[in-house]
Amino acid sequence: MIERSRLVYASAAALVVGTGLLWRSSLLPLPGFLAKYGGDSLWALAVFVGFGLVFRSASTVRVAIVALGAAWSVEFLQLYHAPWIDGIRATRLGHLALGSSFNSPDLIAYVLGIAVGACEEYIWHYEREKDGSDPC
Repeated sequence: MIERSRLVYASAAALVVGTGLLWRSSLLPLPGFLAKYGGDSLWALAVFVGFGLVFRSASTVRVAIVALGAAWSVEFLQLYHAPWIDGIRATRLGHLALGSSFNSPDLIAYVLGIAVGACEEYIWHYEREKDGSDPC
């Protein structure tokens, strides 16, 4: 049974968010495809880590499914335009959280980001259990 450490997951969330902000800056010269969809994968990874932080004892699969549902919901919500939600999207934080326009390849980027998080979590806990130490 997994019991996630709040400290580890809060640190991971901060690391992913920091990497995402760096990704969006002009400091990293990234190839076009990676620049375009890497940030979306990092956003989905942050969603996975956030749900892992909140649901500390849920299985990795359950956290991944909930994170994917949330990420896809936000993407499909971009098809909806009303003055109130477009006003939120017009802010920097609102744009980072909700996006602005639907892009179907983003759905695949979200799957990849969440899959990286789920695989890393599985490997982390599997290795710690194999070594006999308590999992985080």
